[in-house]
Amino acid sequence: MKKQRAFLKWAGGKYGLVDDIQRHLPEGRKLVEPFVGAGSVFLNTDYDQYLLADINPDLINFYNLLKQKPDFFIEEALRFFTPEHNNKDVYLGIRADFNASDDIVFRSLAFLYMNRFGFNGLCRYNKKGGFNVPFGSYKKPYFPEKELLNFAEKAKKATFVCEGYPQTFARARKGCVVYCDPPYAPLAQASNFTSYAGNGFSLDDQAQLASIAEQAATQRDIPVLISNHDTALTRRLYKGASLNVVRVKRTISSNGAGRNKVDELLALFEAGSKAEKPE
Repeated sequence: MKKQRAFLKWAGGKYGLVDDIQRHLPEGRKLVEPFVGAGSVFLNTDYDQYLLADINPDLINFYNLLKQKPDFFIEEALRFFTPEHNNKDVYLGIRADFNASDDIVFRSLAFLYMNRFGFNGLCRYNKKGGFNVPFGSYKKPYFPEKELLNFAEKAKKATFVCEGYPQTFARARKGCVVYCDPPYAPLAQASNFTSYAGNGFSLDDQAQLASIAEQAATQRDIPVLISNHDTALTRRLYKGASLNVVRVKRTISSNGAGRNKVDELLALFEAGSKAEKPE
């Protein structure tokens, strides 16, 4: 099957890692993703059903709208992809309107516009919940019509929910496979570029996720695959899993010079396996 690109630019997007992830994902009836992000794994796997979750309501509302009304959405979104809209003042105006609006249709249209016209494809909010990514100054941002249509077609097999990872794990049943792509553990304590959703993902969250994944596999016969940086911390947290190391180029950093290859882990907690406790 030909690899499908997500229609969103996304920090930590998994397009470049899809082949490795496919190799390590077990067979099952339904794929459950508590951190769906831009959906590259969803788009490039072939399960009967999908349960796709994220804590970002803008993302999930957008996906549900696109699933329900793809032709309407694409027609309306095209209005934003004009030379007149590729302007800093226009961008900042739409961003301000987005932050002031509760209208799901407008917020979804503006979300796609800001993803393509904003700096580096970032999705970032301030502490008050306001989207605050600056203008990107790109020559001609790409309108991902084909990718939107592909996503909408595949979404017929998917249910999208806005919730935290513990709630999504609780929905999983035997016959499901869980893939987790959490905000990554920092490579060093100085690294703070792991808070993609605006409300953080602490080291306690990393530990809780590992514990929930282990329990799902050992107590409920649900296999769980997790992506993360290869660090002493993650190796300790995933001690009971099968660990596979992958080298990838990070797709987003705070500056272009910071884009380099780092080791990543694919940790598989196999169904029914007895995991060891982290020391």
